[in-house]
Amino acid sequence: MTDHVRRVSVSAFPPPGGELGDPEDLREWLVTNGLGGYSSGTVSGIITRRFHGLLIAALPAPRGRTMMLNFLAEQLILRDGTVMQLGAQERPAGPEGATPHHAKLVEFRVEWGLPVWRYECKGTMVEKRLVVPHRQNTVHATYRLLAGDAVRIEVQPWVNFRPHEGPLHQPLSGPYALMAVGDRYEVSTTDGLPPLRLQLRADRASFTIEGKRLDSIRYQTEQSRGYDASGDLYSPGYFRADLRSDAPATFIASTEPWEVIGAMSPALADSSERARRAKCLNAAHPAAQSGMAAELVFASDAFIMTPAGRMVDAARACATGDEIRSVIAGYHWFTDWGRDTMISLEGLTLATGRYVEAGYILRTFAHYVSRGLIPNMFPEGNNAGLYHTADATLWFFHAIQRYLEVTRDRETLRIILPQLVEIIDCHLRGTDFGIGVDPADGLLRQGAPGYQLTWMDAKVDDYVVTPRRGKAVEINALFYNALRLLEGWLREERGPEPARLIAAHADRAKVSFNRRFWHEAGGYLYDVVDGETGDDDAFRPNQIFAVSLDHAVLDEARWKSIVDSVKEQLLTPFGLRSLAPGSPEYKPKYFGDLRSRDMAYHQGTVWAWLIGPFVDAWLKVYPQERAAARVFLESFAPHLDEACVGSISEIFDAEPPYTPRGCIAQAWSVAEVLRGLVKTSPAA
Repeated sequence: MTDHVRRVSVSAFPPPGGELGDPEDLREWLVTNGLGGYSSGTVSGIITRRFHGLLIAALPAPRGRTMMLNFLAEQLILRDGTVMQLGAQERPAGPEGATPHHAKLVEFRVEWGLPVWRYECKGTMVEKRLVVPHRQNTVHATYRLLAGDAVRIEVQPWVNFRPHEGPLHQPLSGPYALMAVGDRYEVSTTDGLPPLRLQLRADRASFTIEGKRLDSIRYQTEQSRGYDASGDLYSPGYFRADLRSDAPATFIASTEPWEVIGAMSPALADSSERARRAKCLNAAHPAAQSGMAAELVFASDAFIMTPAGRMVDAARACATGDEIRSVIAGYHWFTDWGRDTMISLEGLTLATGRYVEAGYILRTFAHYVSRGLIPNMFPEGNNAGLYHTADATLWFFHAIQRYLEVTRDRETLRIILPQLVEIIDCHLRGTDFGIGVDPADGLLRQGAPGYQLTWMDAKVDDYVVTPRRGKAVEINALFYNALRLLEGWLREERGPEPARLIAAHADRAKVSFNRRFWHEAGGYLYDVVDGETGDDDAFRPNQIFAVSLDHAVLDEARWKSIVDSVKEQLLTPFGLRSLAPGSPEYKPKYFGDLRSRDMAYHQGTVWAWLIGPFVDAWLKVYPQERAAARVFLESFAPHLDEACVGSISEIFDAEPPYTPRGCIAQAWSVAEVLRGLVKTSPAA
C-alpha cells in the first residue's frame, strides 16, 4: 500500500454476465457508518449475497439493520448513442430499448479504506467513489469524467425493503409510493419504515418515473451456502445528468431527514470522511501508522459503533457524561457480541489510540452485568442482551487490564469495581447455565443442556457440535487470570484483606489446574476435564491461553511443550486450526450448507484471531525471537487483496490453499493481527 491506497488486480474478475466459479472467491468491499449500518458489494458489481446493497440502514429497535437500497444500475450514454453499463450485474436493456455494452473495469482500489472504481468506455474514462458519512444512514456515489468527451450518466435505484438478513423469496414489500418535491424524491411503503430519500446532485439532473421489476435475481453465494437464493427488486425510475470533467455527479440515498442530508455538499462529505480517517490513523500507535498495520487501522474503524436505537442505554450513559459504544463482531451478519468485543478491544481501540471509546465500551458493558455475567450477544433489532456465555465475562477482566495498562484510568476501575466483585462472587457461588466453581477443587465448570457456552459455539438444530460441558481449559485459564487481576485491584483500592480471600481462590485453582489438566502422555493440556464423557484429550488451540494470558495458570516449566506442540499441529499462515489433523472429527474444509459448515466450524477450521494469543505465548517462551513472531503475521498481507479488500476474514480452510470463509470482515481477526503487528514491531 502506497499513500494509504491499495490497488488490486482486476484481470481475474469474471466477464460481464459470466459465471463466478466459486462465489466465495469473488472479492468484496465494505464501508460502514459507525451505527452498525453499511454499504457492501462485489468489486465487479455482481450481487451474490443477500447482504449486498448500497444502503443497509441501522434503524432503531425493533427494526435493526434494514436493506433500503439493494442495487444501483449505472449507465453512460456516449455521444454516438452507445450505452455503456458500469458493473457486471446483468439487467434490462438501456434507455429507449438500446442494448447496453459493458464498460471495462480497469482499476479498483481503496483509498483510506474507501472504494474507488475506474471504467473505460471507448476512450471515455469514468471514476466512481463511494462515501458513507459517519453516523448517518446515508450513502454517496460520486462519478467523475477523467478522460473523453462529456457524456450523460443514468443511475437507476432498485429496492426491496427487508431486514438485511431476511428471506429473499418473499414478495416485494410494496406497494411502493413515490413522492417528489423539487429535486428530492422519496420512496416509501406503509409498513412503518422511514422513506428512502433519493437525490442526484449534478448538472441538468432529472428524474424519469418508470416503475419496473426485476424478477428472480440470483444470489450465487447464498445458493452455495444453502439458503434461498433468488428474489425480486423494484425501481421507481431513473436519474439522468450531464457528466463533464468539471462537473461531477453525486447520487445520494438516505433515511435521514432532508436537513441532515443537505447539511454537507458531496465534496464536503468526502473531504470530511477522509479527514476523520486521517485523524484515526494519526491517533494510532506509531507502529500502526504505516504498512499493513495502517490498513488495519482503517479496517478496525468498521467495527466500533454507536448502537442505533438503544435509547434507554444512551440516556443512562449521557447522564454520567458517557456515550454508549459497542463492537460489531463481523460483517455481514453478526451483531455486537460480548466475547468478541472484549477480545477485540485492545486491537480495535488501544492500538489505534481510541482510548475514550475504549472506556465507553467497558463502562457500557458494566451496566449490562446481570447475575455475574455480561451479555453474549444482542440479537438484531433487540435492546435486550442474551447471557448464554461462560467466557465473555472473564474476557471482560482481561480487556479492563489491558485498558488500565495503557490509560492508567483508575476512575473507571473504581466505577466498575463493584460489578467485578459481584461477577467473581457469582462465579464462586454459582450462577446461570451451570457456571460455577466446583467446591471439590476450585475449578470453574459450566454447561447446560442445549447451550454452547464457550467460543466454540456451533449448533445444528438441537445438536451442540462441541458442547464442552464440564471444566474447559480456556475457561479456567481465564478464571484464574480474572482472580489474579481482581486480587491486585482490590489490594490497590481496598487494602490487603479483601484481596487475601481472592488470592486463596486463585492459589487453589492453579494447583488443581496443573494437577487435572496436564495430559502427561501427550505433553499437552486436556481440552475439557470432568466432562460428560470424562476427560477430553482432543488437541485444540484452547490450551494456548494457559500460557498467553497475563497471569498464566500453567506452571512455567510446561509452557514450551504447549507452544511447540501448538506450532507443530495447529499453526497455519492464517491463524490456528481449531482441531489437530488426524483427530476423528477433523474437517479440512468449511463449505456447503449450514449444517455442513457448522459441523466443520470448530473441527479444524482455522481462526485468524487465535494468532494473537499464539504470538503472546510464543514471546513468553522465546522472548528473543520477536522477528520470528512477526513472520507468523506476514501472510495476512496478501489476504488483504482477497475476500473483503483491506480487511481480514473470520475463518479459513484448514488445508492449503486456506480459502477464506465465513464473515468477510471480522472484528477479532483484524484486532488480533493489528495488535500482534504493534507488539512485534522493532520499536515495541
